[in-house]
Amino acid sequence: MVLLSMTASHHELDMSTLELLSTGAASVGRTAVETCEAITGAVVVATCNRFEVYLDVDSPVDGRGVQHASHEVARLVAAASGVAEDVAVGAFSTRTGPDVAAHLFEVAAGLDSMVVGEREIAGQVKRALEEAREGGATSSTLELLFQTASRTSKRISNETTLGGNGRSVVSLGLDLASAELPPWRQVRTVLIGTGSYAGASLAALRARGCEDVRVYSGSGRAEQFAADRGAVAVTDLVAALEDADLVVSCSGARGRVGGAGGGVAGRAGAGAGAPGEAELGDAGPAEGEEPSAEADAVRAGGDALGHVLDAAALVRARSRAAEAAGDEAPHRPMVVLDLALHRDVDPRVADVDGVLLYDLASLKAHSPALGSLVVGQARRIVDRATQDFEETRLGRAADTAVMELLDDADRRIAAEVAERAAERRAAGSEVDEAETEALTRSVRRRVHADLHDAIVAARSSALAAAQAEASAVVADAEEALRSAGTNGLDVGACAGR
Repeated sequence: MVLLSMTASHHELDMSTLELLSTGAASVGRTAVETCEAITGAVVVATCNRFEVYLDVDSPVDGRGVQHASHEVARLVAAASGVAEDVAVGAFSTRTGPDVAAHLFEVAAGLDSMVVGEREIAGQVKRALEEAREGGATSSTLELLFQTASRTSKRISNETTLGGNGRSVVSLGLDLASAELPPWRQVRTVLIGTGSYAGASLAALRARGCEDVRVYSGSGRAEQFAADRGAVAVTDLVAALEDADLVVSCSGARGRVGGAGGGVAGRAGAGAGAPGEAELGDAGPAEGEEPSAEADAVRAGGDALGHVLDAAALVRARSRAAEAAGDEAPHRPMVVLDLALHRDVDPRVADVDGVLLYDLASLKAHSPALGSLVVGQARRIVDRATQDFEETRLGRAADTAVMELLDDADRRIAAEVAERAAERRAAGSEVDEAETEALTRSVRRRVHADLHDAIVAARSSALAAAQAEASAVVADAEEALRSAGTNGLDVGACAGR
């Protein structure tokens, strides 16, 4: 067995490419396990700035199983997203062996996030495992990997200040927006969406003192969502926008609806299970997604790309506001935060006079760095957790050697107790049950004391052998992957189950 991860993230790709690749993410892991015999488990982590697949591969020492597995996943991603297979292959960075655990632990801790130190990714990693488990796609090794990632993230949160400042994408967006807005108690906000990300966004707004929040959703859930949270539901988005200072859009509905055109949106909507309303921070597929049939609720001008909010609707709202204001008051500026993975807002909104648009790409550019001391503390915890995980994973072979020693010790104890009891009976002494138990305890203490050094040596030797074998598998797998990438080798189709 060897662990393999395939990663596409904000470090290497732009948001548009990530958006496209993540289409159909929910089904990739389950399908990979079903269609590729080499893959015994798969967990998918899909967020607004990463798309990662973690695989447990039953690989022969020559690495061919890993090669088959990586190409099978790339093929599935290509089929779901509509990109060419070679493009899908090139989009992913591949890791094997201990590098897989080290990377996931950094991801879960927020060390690899667009906003370093954000905490919401920890919940997304946990949910990724739960979804794989529900779909029957996980394995015992992946269970151990992801559970260790969650424990490591929690330890970093408890022992460092990495996530202590409420760092997240939405907090960053609100920080940037505040420079252009009135005091928060005077800000009039329109919130588009009713999923968990919308709930978190509303909580962040309230924490800053923003009370005037109107909620819009084409799904029909706005009324209940708003009632539960003390907000106001609206059914006419254009009317709500007329006097708005801030728009926070996070419905993700566009990612689940096919547009009429042949662009990104048209392909994105075609795949089942596309990410919907994103989670806060490293956002990704969330609970409470809005039905895709409602995504076209606001498409003024018949926008083929199917944006939830397009430029024409915003121009109409701004024009009405200007007419209503007349000469009485200056036209107030508006800030639009598009926090959805599959963009809710037409990028041309940025061209509307008096409107400032921040999407995920622009938020990434404004993400502040975190102090090296705090990051260093967190990375040391990750390094130790990675070492412990590898020792636990590989220690199963060592445990077998230890169990053999313990079984042999039990046989020696039983034989010695029987021999000494027979000697006493031969001398004319009766040995009752209490004396037998006392004799057994005495012999066991002595044998186990003598056994300690042997157990340590056996475990160390077995662990070293397991590490050497795993390293050989990883090295061969990496060489096979490099050869395939360099020479364009045809690895063939994976055998189904």
